[in-house]
Amino acid sequence: MFFSKLIDMRKAFIAIAAFLVALTIMLGLTYSPLWWIAIFTGPIVLLGIYDLYQPKHSIVRNYPVVGRLRYFMEDLRPKVYQYFVESDTNGKPFSRLSRSLIYQRAKMENDTIPFGTQLDVYENGYEWLSHSISAISHHELNENPRVLVGGPDCIKPYSASIYNISAMSFGSLSQNAILALNGGAKLGDFAHNTGEGGISDYHSSPGGDLIWQIGTGYFGCRNHEDGSFNPVAFAERSKSEQVKMIEIKLSQGAKPGHGGILPARKVTPEIARIRLVKEGYDVISPPAHSAFSTPIELMSFVKQLRELSGGKPIGIKLCIGRRSEFMAICKAMVETGIYVDFITVDGGEGGTGASPQEFSNAVGMPLREAVAFVYDVLSGFDLKKHIKIIASGKVASGFDLVKNIALGADLCNSARGMMFALGCIQALECNSNTCPTGVATQDPSLMKGLVVEDKRVRVFNFHRLTVASAVELLGAAGLRHPYQLTRAYINRRIAPNVMQSYLESFPYIPEGSLLNTPYPLRFELGMALSVSSSFIPTDYKVSLVDYAHANSYADDLDESKSKP
Repeated sequence: MFFSKLIDMRKAFIAIAAFLVALTIMLGLTYSPLWWIAIFTGPIVLLGIYDLYQPKHSIVRNYPVVGRLRYFMEDLRPKVYQYFVESDTNGKPFSRLSRSLIYQRAKMENDTIPFGTQLDVYENGYEWLSHSISAISHHELNENPRVLVGGPDCIKPYSASIYNISAMSFGSLSQNAILALNGGAKLGDFAHNTGEGGISDYHSSPGGDLIWQIGTGYFGCRNHEDGSFNPVAFAERSKSEQVKMIEIKLSQGAKPGHGGILPARKVTPEIARIRLVKEGYDVISPPAHSAFSTPIELMSFVKQLRELSGGKPIGIKLCIGRRSEFMAICKAMVETGIYVDFITVDGGEGGTGASPQEFSNAVGMPLREAVAFVYDVLSGFDLKKHIKIIASGKVASGFDLVKNIALGADLCNSARGMMFALGCIQALECNSNTCPTGVATQDPSLMKGLVVEDKRVRVFNFHRLTVASAVELLGAAGLRHPYQLTRAYINRRIAPNVMQSYLESFPYIPEGSLLNTPYPLRFELGMALSVSSSFIPTDYKVSLVDYAHANSYADDLDESKSKP
């Protein structure tokens, strides 16, 4: 509306430009030092002439020079919104309250709040912990609880912290960021996931525990020619004492079901050496693995990695999509007797990975539902006793830890929380190589702003105080160990006068209830669709035979269909 009310700016600019040129010439001829005015008028006139004839931007073409203010204001808008418009509670993806809490803990500053909560406790979605009159002082509790990860076939189980660093590759994060994260993990004795980019020098030099993630590109353990899995390279790297667990990435919450490409210009000699790729060539990460194509083959791959690594814990990471596919994996574990040691459940709400908007916004199951689903399915197949669950996705406070453990997780990972501890300001420029804090960039000049010695201590502080907060919440609930948390302890408002515990929203199913019919009602369809020999057996087309196999009451269905 504003632009439409302006006069014809094209004609106006031509008139103004002519006036500026004439004025400059007249003043310069009158008094020669005034030719310096051309330094100011010349660029404006030349820029306007370019704008008049450039074909790409209609606004700029119709409003020379002035129209460029639109793009300046567009670039400025997120920063103005973050610092002057958003409240403490409505920022996205993380509110100012959440960010401030992380900064305060990382810097060892006062993290208490005065005058009560700023949250609307009567708003749908508000959640709280049921505390106990018989609360326990946190001084009586273990302030650094650990979880032993490793099933019956694992020779080298790993005692993990309940809070660790989620997958972020060198390349997506700067070398200084990786050094600080792993340095913090070393100080705090917790684990650092490498991301699918492989084990870089910056992951290994500080000496912190590593979870080596193996993605579809098999970086660090691939054949040069076709990008397939290289068992010799894997065995060599996996036997490092620093590598405590190996994680097979099936999908991630930021872009589930989406592959990726590393352009040739980014494949430097260093990246080529770390990832075992050819320098100067595009590197493809396909959307699916080539080492296996069925659940049974996945179990064989798990067994192979466990043997090659000398018996270390092997797990999978996935964002839940088709529920039947996860059930198929569980059926394969039951049939083969080969179990993964852990499952990292990534929430569909996204993470640090840059992704198409549709994938980040509309693909994948959110973390809360996904953790409950995975726990229930593992319990239904009587597999949970062998397998630990890691929850990954917006876990940045002690309450986040408690909520996910109550749902069924054994431990949690955080990516963005750890980035805030490094100094990230949520500038939302992770995918543009212009991160102002030097965290998510490869620009050497920006990277220098991140001082490793300072930031590794902040990562350590944030981890320690967040775990301590979760332990305090345990004590407030009258519990001594995280594994005592159940879904009954967390409550959620779902309507103005309706509250439900997680137990009511996500009721447990009996252990072993998916091994024999009749199955729990909400799992019948998934059981009908899933077979261990294929991830996608029926493409959601369920015949009466499929359904009869899943439902022992199918005869009743036949009778009802035959009734007029």
